[in-house]
Amino acid sequence: MTLWACTRSCPPRCMCTPEKSCTVLCDRANMAQLPKEFPCEASSINLEKNKLRFLAERAFGTLPSLRSLSLNHNNISFITPGAFKGLPNLVELKMAHNEYIRYLHTRTFTSLKRLVRLDLSECNLFSMPERIFAEQTSMRELLCFHNYFRRVPVAIRGMENLTHVYLERNKIEAVAYNSLVGLSSVRYLNLQENRISVIHDEAFKDLCHLENFYLNDNLLVYLPPRSFKGLSHLKMLNLGGNLLTNISRSWFSDMAELEVLYLDRNSLAFIEDGAFENLTSLVTLHLNSNNLTTLPFTIFQPIYFIGHLYLFRNPWECDCELEWLKEWMENYQLVRDIPCASPASVASLDLSKVVYTRLNGTCVDPAELNLTTVLPDYRTTENRFNFLISKLLQQELREEMGNSTEGPRNGTRLGTEEYDVSAAL
Repeated sequence: MTLWACTRSCPPRCMCTPEKSCTVLCDRANMAQLPKEFPCEASSINLEKNKLRFLAERAFGTLPSLRSLSLNHNNISFITPGAFKGLPNLVELKMAHNEYIRYLHTRTFTSLKRLVRLDLSECNLFSMPERIFAEQTSMRELLCFHNYFRRVPVAIRGMENLTHVYLERNKIEAVAYNSLVGLSSVRYLNLQENRISVIHDEAFKDLCHLENFYLNDNLLVYLPPRSFKGLSHLKMLNLGGNLLTNISRSWFSDMAELEVLYLDRNSLAFIEDGAFENLTSLVTLHLNSNNLTTLPFTIFQPIYFIGHLYLFRNPWECDCELEWLKEWMENYQLVRDIPCASPASVASLDLSKVVYTRLNGTCVDPAELNLTTVLPDYRTTENRFNFLISKLLQQELREEMGNSTEGPRNGTRLGTEEYDVSAAL
């Protein structure tokens, strides 16, 4: 009877599939208004890619079985407070790509007490009311990327069950000490591609279960010493694509479980000794595309780690300071592609091709005229050419001596020293 009821009350221009549960498919139906009625048994409704503009109070009636509702890619500009009343068991609500919403009332999501996942991405939102999620104590995933937030929404503070927060591609400028207060369950936080230039000390201290953290492609020039204090369970940290010039040894002091660290595409020129000493679980380190010229061995003391070390696109000075790195490349096969920028004798060579010599047991920097075997042997080619010229000159001299009409006394005789000079040409 339930399956029959699902099909019988299917809205016009929609398709209802009774298999397993009642799914209502109204996507791409060119709808400007919601259907007047949905099957009471509906567990999932898809209204994506229509022309819906307005959601009135109790817009969907009473649907006690509904668990998933998708309104992505519509033209919704206003949502009446209480629009989702009558959906007590809704778990997932998708409202992404509604570029005219811009504003949400404090009671927009009232009665959705079991909501777990909410998608408000690409809605041109500038802010959200502080208590808009007061009833959503079960929410775990909040997607708000590609909006116009200039700060981390105050609305998410204290949401102790949130596990995934997506705030990338907004206009966020700073992360204050209280921006993320109370988010003790968050495991995934994405703040990439914002305008973050300021992070307060201990701004992330409440994120004690955070595992994946994206801060890449922002405007960070400086980080305070205790920026990442408390992130003891972090597995991946991405700081790539910022403006950092140095790495402090205090930043990663709590990250004993960190496995992947991105520091690529910055302006790094200096790494403090011991900066990585507490990263006892690190497997992959990205230092490519910076301004590093040298990499002292002491930076990696003690070496617990490294399955992959990326160092390309740096102006490396391949002097004796990098001899240890060449040996590391050869012994462990963990590093490759380290082109030298200096000294001139090895410029454009890969570090693996540089030949280091020793004088009284001490490494000697590659000399300006120290050509390696990978360069063409121009001297050998020149010697061969001179040898051929010498042979031709000798043959010409012998012919002239054989054709002489004068006696041996008057004949021109090449002295031994002169002959040797000729032969050496």
